[in-house]
Amino acid sequence: MRIVWSLAALCLLAFASCVTPREASVPGLPTEHRVANSYLKVQSDTPIDESDPWMLELEDVRESVNETLELPEQSRPVSVYLFRDRARYEEFLRQTHPNLPPRRAFFVGTPTELKVYAHWNGQIMEDLRHEYTHGVLHAATDKIPLWLDEGLAEYFEIAPTDDRINHEHLQGLSAALINGWQPNLQRLSQLDNVSQMHRLDYQESWAWVHFLLHETPGGRALLVDYFREATSPNGQPGDIAAAIDELVPNAATRVSAYVAALTSTGNVSLSGE
Repeated sequence: MRIVWSLAALCLLAFASCVTPREASVPGLPTEHRVANSYLKVQSDTPIDESDPWMLELEDVRESVNETLELPEQSRPVSVYLFRDRARYEEFLRQTHPNLPPRRAFFVGTPTELKVYAHWNGQIMEDLRHEYTHGVLHAATDKIPLWLDEGLAEYFEIAPTDDRINHEHLQGLSAALINGWQPNLQRLSQLDNVSQMHRLDYQESWAWVHFLLHETPGGRALLVDYFREATSPNGQPGDIAAAIDELVPNAATRVSAYVAALTSTGNVSLSGE
């Protein structure tokens, strides 16, 4: 999906919402506590410190995304707004983005700011890793197909100590395979709005990314080449789904087998580049 930014027609993107000028006039954004560096600005209702473990973990996420995809150094920071509780968070979103579905966190991109909205909860680090990944990607380029944008965010939300394996996704995909479902990257590539995506689509997106990075010789190189073109001046990256089909014969069948193998063993082959 190629995203064109304009105030007249801001589009939904991964876990994001359309933004209108009314957001700036609505009170309620966390402002009491602030920390910032070159890549990350955080405002929170509750005390925060730049040495907090979750701040350091977000820096690790940025480094991991950049290293894995060989992204150029980003010049746009990502702003994170942390609400003290769900009620505060939901009230703000109700006033600014009333059409959003109920989710714990959102990434919102505009021509002027890359923003993450989240509230403190038991899964805050998962939420922040996911949404901050979107921010890092979109700080580099807006030329990201929706499935790849989501697949990478689902991938990097998992701690690296677990080989980025999302066991909940594996369970869902395994059940879907038993019921006759098969991966279909061409269908997935046609989705260009998060309102079209269902849970299985997020799970499949994660599976394709994990397959490319951990199982496919040349898979990481393919992603690096795509983002190199996407981030170059006037770059026009090609159809990444077609490139995957060319690189991996019978790709859908192989992804199905990969999911089944991960489900049965809990391990992952690290034969990819």
